[in-house]
Order: sequence, then structure tokens, then C-alpha cells
Amino acid sequence: MESTVSKVLKIALVTAALAFPALGWAQGKIAVVNVEQSILQTDYAQKKLADERNNEDYKSDKTEFDRLKQEFDQLVAKFQKDAAVMSQDQQLEARRRLASKQADLEHVAGKLQTREQEVGQALLEEMSPQVQQVLQELIATEGIGLLLQRGSVIHADAGYSITAKVTDKLNQAFAN
Repeated sequence: MESTVSKVLKIALVTAALAFPALGWAQGKIAVVNVEQSILQTDYAQKKLADERNNEDYKSDKTEFDRLKQEFDQLVAKFQKDAAVMSQDQQLEARRRLASKQADLEHVAGKLQTREQEVGQALLEEMSPQVQQVLQELIATEGIGLLLQRGSVIHADAGYSITAKVTDKLNQAFAN
């Protein structure tokens, strides 16, 4: 009697275990999306970023960054080469010049990064309505029951991502 109950219980548990995943999939599939990446990879966004990089102020800052980077690299190479024969005072002075040049370099790099972030933020705001529309279309056509932002997911195989599909649909929407 006890073995019959045990067998029935095991069969019920196996049946339930097999049924639960099917119930979960019946509600729709799971997908992840990186909205920011899908926007920034569009042709429209790339053109806007290129326009900013061709701006005279941006070009001037980029030229200054390149010059400072070259000077910094030269100072590092000279310091590494001559450090063994330098006095402590000379080493301190060389380190001070390196720190100063690095601070200048970081300042200009920050300006360039800020400009690109401002363009990116403006793009996110401008394209947000189209993104919402594209996401709603993909949710309906792909049968997505749960859509997660990529940044809030610890791990997801590439097959779960719809980022490229969102980018493609945004490219189509902004081509018109």
C-alpha cells in the first residue's frame, strides 16, 4: 500500500514538474534589451555623434587631448629611462610634471566625454517615443511575456537579447 502511494506521489510530482515550465512558457517568452545601446547604435545616432565630433570646439578639444597625450607619453618614457640616474629632487620634479600633465589630460578627456554624453542624453530623450513604440511592437510580435533591461540582469545568453532588433526597427523608423 505504501509503495503504491509513493509511486502515485512520484508520478504526480513528475507530472507537475513537467507541467510548470509549460505553464511559464504559455505566458510568453523572456527577453532582455539594452535600450541605450539600441539607440546609440542606430544610423541616426551615429550621424548625430559624428556631427558633434566634427564640431570645431570638439575638434579643438580633441587636438588638445592628442597633444597632451603625446606629451604625457614622452614624459613617462623619459622618466622611465632616466629615473635610475636622477636625484630625488629631480624625480620629485618629474613626478610633479607627470601629475600636472595627467590632470590636464583628464580635464580635456572629461570635456570630450561630457559633450558625447550630452549628445547621447539628447538622443535618448528624442528617440524615447519611437523606442516605446518599437518595444510594444516587438512584445506583441515576438510573444514576449517578460522584458528586462539588460543592466538589471546578471546573466542572459545572447539569444534572449532583442537589442539588435530594436536598433533595426529604429533605423527603419528614422529612415522615413
